[in-house]
Amino acid sequence: MFIDRKTELSALNRRFHSNKPELLILYGRRRVGKSKLIDQFISQVGGIRLLAREESRHLQLKRISSELAVFFKDDYLLHAPFPDWDAFFVYLMQHGDIRTVIAIDEFPYLVQEEPSLPSLLQYYWDTGLSKKNLYLILSGSSIGLVESQLMQYKNPLYGRRTGQILLRPFRFIDYYSYVNNLHKAIVLYGIFGGTPPYCLIEEPFIDLEEIVCQKLLMEDAFLFRDVEFVLRMELKEPRYYYSLLLSIASGNTTIGLIANDCGLEKGLVSKYLATLADLQLIRRETPVLSGPNSRKGIYLLNDNLFSFWFRFVYPYRKEIEMGESRFVYHEYINPQLSQYLGPKFEEIIIDIFYHFNSNDIFPVHFKEIGRWWYKEQEIDIVAYEPKSDTILFCECKWQDQVSVSKIVLDLKKKAQLVKWGTPERKEIYCVVGRSINQDYESRDEMIIAYDLADLEKMIQSCI
Repeated sequence: MFIDRKTELSALNRRFHSNKPELLILYGRRRVGKSKLIDQFISQVGGIRLLAREESRHLQLKRISSELAVFFKDDYLLHAPFPDWDAFFVYLMQHGDIRTVIAIDEFPYLVQEEPSLPSLLQYYWDTGLSKKNLYLILSGSSIGLVESQLMQYKNPLYGRRTGQILLRPFRFIDYYSYVNNLHKAIVLYGIFGGTPPYCLIEEPFIDLEEIVCQKLLMEDAFLFRDVEFVLRMELKEPRYYYSLLLSIASGNTTIGLIANDCGLEKGLVSKYLATLADLQLIRRETPVLSGPNSRKGIYLLNDNLFSFWFRFVYPYRKEIEMGESRFVYHEYINPQLSQYLGPKFEEIIIDIFYHFNSNDIFPVHFKEIGRWWYKEQEIDIVAYEPKSDTILFCECKWQDQVSVSKIVLDLKKKAQLVKWGTPERKEIYCVVGRSINQDYESRDEMIIAYDLADLEKMIQSCI
């Protein structure tokens, strides 16, 4: 199954039809869908994807020769494979007059076996390939390796690439179209995030307990070890990083709290956090209106599956390995699931509001949106529009029968602490819940309440 990726496919197609030589870097975390994207693109325009493996240089060249021989219908190459990588690049130049997509998937595997490969590619790109009609894609699953081997200033390919695409997990709004049920989509996305093999569940409407147990809480389950595999691929010394990720998943979001929880020096924690942020595994979030350099920044896990795994799977590995998956689910997960989903619900609503904003169906055509906090006070979502001097304050509750009037009263008090706009600014108050208690004056234009049914209708109106 292939869903979404309209933006990335559009970019790939636009470059293809420009008829300019392309050296494109496509990278992203393991299992994010790079190979699927390449295959989908090639199915539209033609070409070949060569999958690199962790094997000897001789076997790599032999296999690539065989695949190219079949693609170009070259019997000679089939029986006389490339003796070295120079011969490979010379072959590409000989076949570069006709617009052809050549994608080398997991290119870093080739570089590990042949460290001079980027230098060779630089030489042949400068001396001939850049004048051909070739469309070359280099992809890799290790963000750290791709950026260090292909994109840093000191690397031979720096300045040669014609573009890059960092493929990210699905946004919620794109995942919703797959599930087509807002409540279930929120729960599943809150647990599994937007990485395709994690969240694209064949039977998304079966019992949640069965889904979680089968995919996460059994020793032979696909996702029971996958987080560990991803971390080992990206990190040379994962031991301390595990401690940091576990601490963040447990609710410690500042450097001081993380350092105290892990028993590490703040300087060392800062260094490790920077590495995790570079790898897109965590993000630093600052209060809306405060700017990215604010000292009030906090650290959050960037993937819902990582959040769920470190909170509910990693601490109970022994029980799971002993076959106690049902016990773990009923004892530790189910009682805390609504509490866990609360912050994920806030993030999902922000993504939905972005979608409404781009479709001009939101009451504020905001410039910026995000969480706001000051000392002990927090507002789930603040969005503002400078042109009309309008600001929206929103609270999200993963609960039923949410009291709108009570929340709006509290929002009005907190809003006085938010320093933005003129004294005459227009303030809109918004409440989002699973279901809403109609205890407010619905004709008040300054108060908006959405339940899941309202949101689903609005999402459907944008399709």
